[in-house]
Order: sequence, then C-alpha cells, then structure tokens
Amino acid sequence: METSVNCPFCHLTLPPSQLERHANSHFDEDDGVAEKDEQLARDLELAQQLSIPPPSSTFTLQENNTMDEKISCLISLQYRSSFYHVKFPGGLISLLSNCFELDADTNTTVLLSGYVDHFQSLASEDAGWGCGWRNIQMLSSHLLSHRHDASELLFGGSGFVPDIPFLQRWLEIAWEKGFDALGSHHFNNSVYGSKHWIGTTECAAIFRSFGLRARIVDFGPKELQSFFLSVPGTSLNPPVVTANASDKRKAFQVYGPMDRYLVGRNTDVSQLDSIVNDQSQSSTNYVAGGSDHSMATRFPRKKEGHQVLLDWVWNYFSEESLTTSVQNRHVVITNRVPLYFQHDGHSRTIVGIQFRRQQNGVPQYNLLILDPAHRTVALERSLRENAGWKKLIKRGAHTLKKPQYQLCYIDPGIAIGEEMEQLKKIDSVFIEF
Repeated sequence: METSVNCPFCHLTLPPSQLERHANSHFDEDDGVAEKDEQLARDLELAQQLSIPPPSSTFTLQENNTMDEKISCLISLQYRSSFYHVKFPGGLISLLSNCFELDADTNTTVLLSGYVDHFQSLASEDAGWGCGWRNIQMLSSHLLSHRHDASELLFGGSGFVPDIPFLQRWLEIAWEKGFDALGSHHFNNSVYGSKHWIGTTECAAIFRSFGLRARIVDFGPKELQSFFLSVPGTSLNPPVVTANASDKRKAFQVYGPMDRYLVGRNTDVSQLDSIVNDQSQSSTNYVAGGSDHSMATRFPRKKEGHQVLLDWVWNYFSEESLTTSVQNRHVVITNRVPLYFQHDGHSRTIVGIQFRRQQNGVPQYNLLILDPAHRTVALERSLRENAGWKKLIKRGAHTLKKPQYQLCYIDPGIAIGEEMEQLKKIDSVFIEF
C-alpha cells in the first residue's frame, strides 16, 4: 500500500501518485477541477483506510460485539472529513464580523457564534441528500473548537470531525444505545452507506448520545399542529411511545424529509406560557425528553407569522449571561452554538442574527446562515472582497416561505446519570406561527 503525503499548499493527505496532479490544481483557474481532484484524493485515501471501497462489510460492526468493542472499532477506523480550510485567522466568522464592522450603520447590532468550519456538499459524494450531515459537521466543528467538555466526548475524543460514513455509524450506535427508538425503527436501524435524508431528530440523537443537551423546537401554523405529534392521529396528550408504535408512523403522510415532528408528550401547547412563568420562578429544569421550555419559549408569542422564529433566534443568541466579548458596538461574539435549521427539502446552519432598527422604527432581523449547498471558496472570496456575501449569508423574514420550520440547539453542560436516560426520548416544543 502506498504511503501518504501531504499537499504543500492545503495540507490534504493523499497518495504520492496523486500529489503532482493535485498540487497543480491549486493553480488552475477552474475551481471545479481542483474540487474534483481533491475529492478523488479523498475517495482513494478513504478506500485505503478501509482497505475496500465504502460501504464495506469489513467496516460492519458485528452484532455479537459488545458496545464498547463497536465504539473502539469505530474510533480506530474513523476518518477526518476533508474540507476547504479558510486561510484567515478565525475563519469565516471572523471575515463575516469584519464585514459588519465596516458597516457604519449605528442602528445595527449583530450577534454571532464563534468559530465554525463550513462543510460543503460535494457533487461526487453527497449532493442532493447530505445537507443534514454537513450541518452536523458544522456544529461539531464549533463544539470541538469552543467546548473542552464536548471535545473530550465527541466521536470518542478524537478531536476532529469525522466524514459522513462514520457519522452514520455514530448515529447507529446512538440508536443501539436507546436514543430515538422511533427514528431507529423508521430507518430499520441502519443508515450506513445510504443516501437517506436526515433531520433535526437525527442531529439531536447523535449529540445526545455523547451527553450533549440537544433540544428541538418546532415552528408552524395551528392547523398543522397535528403534524408535529410523535404518533400520527393521537391527541395532544398521547401515551408514551415505543418502537412498536412505528407502524402508525410509517403510514403517516409527511411533508418532505421532516417526517418526525415531535412535541412534548405530556404538554398541551396552550400550557407553554404557564410553564415559562413557573420556570421563571425556579432554577432551570431539564425535563424528561430534554425540552427546555424556558429557553424554547422565551419571547412574546403574539407576533405575525414567521416573526416568532426570528424573535426566538434573536433571544437565543442574545442571552446576556452567555456573551463572551464585544468586538465593537455593532458585533457581539457569543458562546452560543450554531443552530441546525431545517425546513422541507433542505437544512442549513444559523451562525448568528442581525438586528437593524429601520427609519420608521420597525425592527428588522436577518438570519446569518451557512449553507452546505454553497462553495466555501465562494463564501471566503465574497467576504474577503466585501462584495456579494449578503446574498449568500443574509436571510430576512421575506425569505421564510415554508409552512414549517425546525431548529436544533445545544445547551451548555454535559448530561450524566438519570438525565442521560431522559435524553433518550426525543421530543420538542411546538411554537405556533
């Protein structure tokens, strides 16, 4: 087997036979050629790691292996996901911050998460189905960079973001541990090597399996409220659901890939306001199933349409206790983890929000989004040149045209003991548009 070498320009690891062609691609004007060469190198190296092109029976986690053996095997085999490294201190978030700092508008405030690597979907690998996995990779890159407690636990303490096939294995291990039994049954307990779309439920299951407090919030109109229930056709107070109930789930007509909208099993939507009031008089309580209702509903609900989603995101990033630094009066970097942002047909990562008070006094919000469908090179170029980046990253209320949206966010801290058991049952808070 050939030994591996590193590209002197981007430090990508690849076989010696591919080095010259790959290195020359850095000087090509056609970025698409370079992308294809890098992907070819990735495919070859991954095949070398596994000794056979994936998915491979060699990489099958045997049923008779113990959980510890399966995890140990996965840790030893998992492969660091390749991506384009932005050549600027602090990456894309710092470039984005700089662009806002150049804006002289004193009526604008921008809240951003910290460092995030952008993982783009590749035409030769996951275009059309991999956006969910790419968003998980983006959230993971932030957690590994900003939270020491999380980096010690994520992906066996490897310290890097695994490629999609290994994330698929980590999801299967989460299911085997008992996280999201309903979702596991829906996928027949297997996603490795498949092109299945995933959503916030799978994102939450992966992170929860490592002890992270991943939560889900659903946004939608009142008339579609039943679509957010854990078991189709049940009332707002359904019984506890097990995998045996999934036959009803499979018969449920869904609207796109988000076919598992889950609401708090013992919570009527009309009771959420009273829950918030009760919790405001006591310490934070992580309820069974993991929904932190105080965070999920901490904003006025009497808003028009999709404005409630924008208000929620603003409140999420503007938690005063979590603000770490103010670069100037316009840009604030927070400790908040980016948000997994799902709607029918696609998912993206929210890395911040812009608030601007217009001349008529009406507040205007813009979500700041990294989209796996965009090319990282194009994002970097537009931010460096301070030209064209707004149409790639900024999304106002007028762009929120879907009837349903879903967010996954991660609270601080690590779950242990009984709380870890509670996190296995995934539910969410439903907020009406």
